[in-house]
Amino acid sequence: WYLDSSCSRHMTGDLSKFSSLKLKNEGFITYGENNKGKILGYGNIGNSSSSTLIENVLLVEGLKHKLFSISNLQPHGFVEFRYPNHVYKLKKSLYGLKQAPRSWYDRLSKFLIDNDYLRDKVDNTLFVKKFKNDTMYVQIYVNDIVFGSTNLSLCKEFATTMQGEFEMSMMGELTFFLGLQIKQMNDGIFISQSKYCNELLKKFGMKGCKEAATPISNSCNLVLDEKGIAVDNSKYRGIIGSLLYLTASRPDIMFDMCLCARFQANPKESHMKSVKIIIKYLRGTTNVGLWYPKGVSLSLIGYSDSYYAWCRLDRKSTSGTCHLLGSALVSWHSKKQACVALSTAEAEYIAAGSYCAMKQQLKDYGAELNRIPLRCDTTSAINLTKNPILHFRTKHIEIRHQFLRDHVQKNDCVVEFVETSKQLDNIFTKPLPKERFNQLRIELRIINESCLN
Repeated sequence: WYLDSSCSRHMTGDLSKFSSLKLKNEGFITYGENNKGKILGYGNIGNSSSSTLIENVLLVEGLKHKLFSISNLQPHGFVEFRYPNHVYKLKKSLYGLKQAPRSWYDRLSKFLIDNDYLRDKVDNTLFVKKFKNDTMYVQIYVNDIVFGSTNLSLCKEFATTMQGEFEMSMMGELTFFLGLQIKQMNDGIFISQSKYCNELLKKFGMKGCKEAATPISNSCNLVLDEKGIAVDNSKYRGIIGSLLYLTASRPDIMFDMCLCARFQANPKESHMKSVKIIIKYLRGTTNVGLWYPKGVSLSLIGYSDSYYAWCRLDRKSTSGTCHLLGSALVSWHSKKQACVALSTAEAEYIAAGSYCAMKQQLKDYGAELNRIPLRCDTTSAINLTKNPILHFRTKHIEIRHQFLRDHVQKNDCVVEFVETSKQLDNIFTKPLPKERFNQLRIELRIINESCLN
């Protein structure tokens, strides 16, 4: 037990210490920096026939230490004469407090590094260990550890090593993590968020709504709509936040969600209507997710596209890029450009410049890649990447957008022409008709789970 002059009640997380206990949800205990621990009940510790009985001790979930409240002991005549007003420092980090995750990370990372794991330079929670022909990956997320390898025996060895050093339980094959449902099969892995999607429909009262064929109308282009009827901005932002989390496995709603997110400051009925169309689309596609087939080659291919001056508010273009590792979609984004492009070529050139970072990230994961093809459907933008001569039509483009040209000259990547009909990135830059939208969804392997059976 530790003496603590700052806590208001005696408390412990050890259920075995109670001689009598009443389980009752009493709320939460607030620690420093507003961290909270759930109160599961209260009771007595010790024997009433002796002088060691401690009454009204709180049972706090996750509390690793037993704390005596000096303020509760003082009415019984207790005084710590040496330090009457001091808070006693704990010998170990307290689970649930601000410093606990960092302390656990330091302890775990030291152990992994001592066992020849290398910490990733970009993602400090990723640790990699290479063997002769195999690689072991360990991903840390607070108290959870996800690990995998190209050799099953290495996973078993890692589990045994960790259990020998730490007290932990193995949950078996990964099936659910941070809202993602992972279905591992012999021929590949399917990732979806169908459970989260159903909860979203229920949360916003649209469980029984009509279904929509696409997440946005083909002719939709939202504006401020200053004369429109205002809606509850808290609800609107809540929907946007929920949809944003869903894009982790649903790139098919990425463009539409980003478009609606621009109007969170002062949403109108027209904006809410567009958001609800996305939810109606989800109503009919709750079981859709990403399919990663087994045995594909580790060849990285990038697609880049833009929609020139599409935003009516400031005439800025919309950029979109995506990366396929083999035939599997591994990265995607849709974003309004930060500057106004003066031509379609400039808009495409700026969009393409944001694509090169994926090669370095995969290199950190141990994948050796040569020249990476980037496919663009604008010939003039491709010429800009190959021609280093300063031209009066391009001298105003900011230096940071010349990043791609530098990589082309270093032979890290090559920009190739692709026909617009084969441009997979269209789904991230513009509204599409139903037929084209469904075609791109299939080519990007965004499929319904029922197709796997």
